[in-house]
Formats: sequence, C-alpha cells, structure tokens
Amino acid sequence: MSTTSHPKGLYLLFVTEMWERFSYYGMRAIFVLFMIKALMFDKAHAADIYGTYTGLVYLTPLIGGYIADRYWGNRRSILVGGVLMAIGQFMLFFSGSLHDSNVQSAAWLLYGGLGMLIAGNGLFKPNISSMVGQLYPAGDKRVDSAFTIFYMGINAGSLIAPLVCGTLGDTGHPADFKWGFMAAGFGMLLSLVIFSLFKNKYLVTPEGKPIGMAPKRHHDSGEKVVHAPLTRVEKERLAVILIVSAFVIFFWSAFEQAGASLTFFAEEQTNRNLLGFTVPASYFQSVNPISVVIFAPIFAIIWTKLGQNNREPNSPVKMALGLFFLALGYLVIAFGVEGLEPGVKVSMLWLVSLYVLHTFGELCLSPIGLSLVVKLSPARFTGLMMGIWFLSNAAANKFAGTLSELYPDPSKPVPHFLGYAINNLHDFFMLFVAMAGVSSLVLFALSYKLKKMMHGLQ
Repeated sequence: MSTTSHPKGLYLLFVTEMWERFSYYGMRAIFVLFMIKALMFDKAHAADIYGTYTGLVYLTPLIGGYIADRYWGNRRSILVGGVLMAIGQFMLFFSGSLHDSNVQSAAWLLYGGLGMLIAGNGLFKPNISSMVGQLYPAGDKRVDSAFTIFYMGINAGSLIAPLVCGTLGDTGHPADFKWGFMAAGFGMLLSLVIFSLFKNKYLVTPEGKPIGMAPKRHHDSGEKVVHAPLTRVEKERLAVILIVSAFVIFFWSAFEQAGASLTFFAEEQTNRNLLGFTVPASYFQSVNPISVVIFAPIFAIIWTKLGQNNREPNSPVKMALGLFFLALGYLVIAFGVEGLEPGVKVSMLWLVSLYVLHTFGELCLSPIGLSLVVKLSPARFTGLMMGIWFLSNAAANKFAGTLSELYPDPSKPVPHFLGYAINNLHDFFMLFVAMAGVSSLVLFALSYKLKKMMHGLQ
C-alpha cells in the first residue's frame, strides 16, 4: 500500500458515517423548533431536553465501546446501533404525526424515540471511529489526515441534512415536522445497507486481515490481551487522553450552542431575507458542515506538509488552537450584537462568520482528538477509551443545554452564571469568549508537558 494513499475501507467508513450523521443532524436541525412550535414547550424547557438528549448521546458510547471490546466487536455493535437509531427516528415521525391530535402520546413517542437514538448511538459512534485507526499499521503518519478525511464524511452528511430535513419539516406548518424526521430515518437505513454490503470486502488491515471482529484482539499477534497490565508509558499516554478530554468539555459546550441558543438567535434576531426568500432557521446549521467540506482538505494538506518537514504541531497545540478559534467566533458575533435592542434583527453574515470560525476550531480539535485517542490507546482498550473520549462530549452537551437556558429573554428575569449577569446577547456571547479563551491559554501552557507524556507519539 502506498504511504500517501488511503485504504478503501476508509471511504466505506466515510460513507457509512456520512449517512448516519445525516440522520443525526437532520433530526437535530428541527428538534428544538419541533418542541417549541409543535409541542409548545417553552425555550428553557426545550433547551433542557436538548442538552439532556445530546449529553446522553455522548455518554452511552462509554458502554458501547466496552461491549465492542469485550463481546461483540465493532462490526456487530455498529449494525445493532444503526437499527436502534432507525427505530428512534421513525418514533419521532409518529410523534410529529400525533402532535395536534394526541399531545400526550406525541410527547411519550418523542421521549421513547430519543431513548432509542441514545442507545443506538452509544453502540455506533465509538466503534465506527475506532475502525478508522485499525486500517493503518502502528505509527503510520497518515492517521491524522485519515481522520480529517473521515471527518469530511461526518460533515458531508451534516451539510445536506438541515437542508433536506429543514426543507421538509421547517416549513412554518407544525404538521410538517414529521417529514423531516422520516427523511432522517431513511438516511439511517441507507447507512446500514451500505455498511452491510461492503464491510467484509474493505474493512481489512494492510495485510488483509478483517478488522472489527469479536473478541477484541491485539492488532499484531492476534492474541487476546484484554487482561494484560498497563505499562508506565501506556498509563501516561492514557493520562494525556483524560487531560485533553477535560478541555474538550469547554470546547463542545460552546460549540453545541448551534442546536439551541444559536437556533433561537437565527429564528428571532437574524434577518433571514435573501433575495425575497426567507431562509429557514434550520438552514444555518449547514454553514458549519459546508465550511468543513471546503476547509478539511486544506487542513489535511497543511498537517501533511508540516509533518513531512517535521514542523507539525503536536496534538495538544492543535487543540489549543481549536479553542482559540472558538473564542474568536463568539467575539465576532458579540461585536455584531453590541447595543442591539430586543426584536431588532442583524445581518445573517454575523452568524455565518461565527460558524466559519468555529469550523476552523473544530478542524483543529475534533478529528485531531479522535486520532489522538486511537494513537495513544493500547489496542485492547481503543473502544473503551473512545467511549471515555465521548464521555467528555456528554458532559459538554449537557452543559451546553444548561448554558442555552441562559439565553436572554426580555420577558423573564435576568439570568446569572457564577455571579455574571447576562443582561443582553452581548453579555451572553462574551461568556463563551471568556470560557474558550482561558481554556485555550491553559492548554497551550500544558502542551509541552503533555508532549513528553505522549512518549514520541504526536
């Protein structure tokens, strides 16, 4: 195999993940709008449900990674998880179908569908990511660029999802939300079909051995090593994963405002008129994935070129840069809304600029973080450590929902966070500037020590 090309299995995982992410982000694009417009929940309650759901979505991969490592393997876990998620999306379709005739049943179908999505995602998400790293031999320098390419698959799905599901569901008529959920369900089914048809042919090591089988085996010897004790080097590398995971909480809790508070902002205070067409609020969630698809190849080239010249920054430095871009995005929109009165709408360019800058941050942090977990984890613990990585995302997403509840509403008392009064949108966005900015500086300061603890892996 060429040292610059990538195995075909990467592109199978790319397409599988693309359609699963279409399902997830299609549902997410209309989720809070469905709750406040069809089920008539208030914004704080909808934000709380959103944060709980997305938090649990990232909590269950800890269990899914364990099940795959000890019992089922990656392949079976992905298939079972995909089936559960498809069922969950169709339960949301039925919830949308009953919202005006039987509100109580619609609410129970909503919660049941969310439960199926949470359980299915726990089995699917850590295992599809783990399989990317298994396609490459240990120490292969293509792994970072492989995860960046894989990340393009995630964002290709999340690019088209809000456009399709938003067009079908976010029409201004609450009865239409169900069609958006149906489209998300069919996206999940397509992901399952593609994975099932081609997994045996393409999901193999460079030597042609199948990957993702149960039970988990060492990638070199083929022997069971689940119970082997950790060495000092392995312990320090795992400590790096745990440390950077703490910083990931600050990143995603600010980044994931896209699904709640930033959707409220798009709906209420963004001028969405474009050449006589009113852009649905859900469409703005496509700006980030469009930017990822555009810029991910550029970032992949940058990392590859720097690596060839031995100038590539280590993973903690890249992730600190990610937090910096996140803070910069919120600083830009805070400037755009300074002095803005309630009910006054601003140009959509402010929101678009925020999403583009957040994309730069995401490309520095998220695919690099996934790659870091695979590189630093002992082979027998990769699925479990991927689950722990997503555990930080779980905390972040729940925290994101809590922070979204602070979104200022002139009809309600002024919210406070740790003594900080949020009187207006400028105050709200500056909270994220401070949170992400300080986290970035601290991670930069720790990067040299973390590099030593990685023991040669960058």
